[in-house]
Amino acid sequence: MFCNKSENQLDWFHLVEGKYQTLPVNEDGIIRSVTFPGLWLAVEALLNNDMVRVLQTLQLGLNSPEHREFVDKLEKK
Repeated sequence: MFCNKSENQLDWFHLVEGKYQTLPVNEDGIIRSVTFPGLWLAVEALLNNDMVRVLQTLQLGLNSPEHREFVDKLEKK
């Protein structure tokens, strides 16, 4: 993840076929991790130091069905 506060920008990368690609920000202003389902980041809130909203968004991700599936797979290993 790269945060450039002077330009009010945050980029989060993931590796695809040996190349880093930027994760898109969805229509709600949230970046969702591909590697760790349920790890959600409210970009604007983070850039504006709105930690309450950042944590609320993270909690929504941790309560999502995709995170539950991810945890279930880890528990089976």
